[in-house]
Amino acid sequence: MNLASGSIVFLEGKADSEQNNILKPGVMKSNTEYWNEKKAKLRKKYKNLTDKDLSYDEGNEKEMMEILGIKLGKSKQELLKIIITL
Repeated sequence: MNLASGSIVFLEGKADSEQNNILKPGVMKSNTEYWNEKKAKLRKKYKNLTDKDLSYDEGNEKEMMEILGIKLGKSKQELLKIIITL
């Protein structure tokens, strides 16, 4: 997982700017700390998710979101809402 190089961008198209604001780390957190917190909360809420499902690789964000959507039966917008509320 390589998060040190910049912001996390998970979806293409119109939702990019919205999700960029949602998924950016807080002022005092690094990208790695931020994603690890989100990942832990997702794993706690959805027991069927694995570390591999939640593995972030820069450039493969869309694929990760598609896998999560399939495993959880959620749309991209639903996934964004879930991540926002964690």
